[in-house]
Amino acid sequence: MRGHIRGAEDGHSQTGPQGHLRGRGSESRAGLETLLPIHCLTKEEEPSGEDKGSWTSEEWERRWVESAQRGDTESFERIVIAYQQRIFNLAFRLLGDREEAEDLTQEVFLNVYKHLPSFRGDAQFSTWIYQVTINHCRNRFKYLKRRFHQTTESLDDPMQGGEGELERELPDEADAPEDALHRRQVQRLVHMAVQRLRPDYREIIVLRDIQELSYQEISDVLGLPEGTIKSRLHRARWELKELLEHLGIDRSG
Repeated sequence: MRGHIRGAEDGHSQTGPQGHLRGRGSESRAGLETLLPIHCLTKEEEPSGEDKGSWTSEEWERRWVESAQRGDTESFERIVIAYQQRIFNLAFRLLGDREEAEDLTQEVFLNVYKHLPSFRGDAQFSTWIYQVTINHCRNRFKYLKRRFHQTTESLDDPMQGGEGELERELPDEADAPEDALHRRQVQRLVHMAVQRLRPDYREIIVLRDIQELSYQEISDVLGLPEGTIKSRLHRARWELKELLEHLGIDRSG
């Protein structure tokens, strides 16, 4: 994700006077910008030493959440670093617009920070933050639809990675140039097809086939029975297949 923050001319997140993150309605969150610096939303910091092998383990995550609930900003930064790429990928796939996804990712973490004290741990933290993201995306999608927002994706704009997505989307180094170009063209068409799915189908395709969540995890995030998840996924995949065929891509093989 790019390390800059968009301006506030359209009411989205922006940087404060000292270069810290500030979201819409920041006047009601006085002091938050001093607790959530911009570098939290970049990949400049990486785990090192013995932390690296268990960077996303449930035990480390539980400790970070508990510490962050007590006001430890370093622990919250670790949560942001651990989840920022997954949240961005989810938002980008659901909204179809990179800059909107960047703004929404920041809004999600501001919202999580604000409501973290109320997180009781009844569900996994990952489930909770995905629910927050889905809800933000639904609201944003409705707003964009009302504004007749035209989503775009540049063929030359590199895809973001995370959770195995980067490896699936970037061409193999051994690919011939024409093969790499063809792959990226196919990826763009697939992206277009996913955006044409109805919202509930798009959610299920993104969560299962791109984010690679289990049926149980999707059930927890969406609050639906696994049977409903599976049947909806089957219908979504069928519709996606028809859209891809219409775009000239045969996925039957």
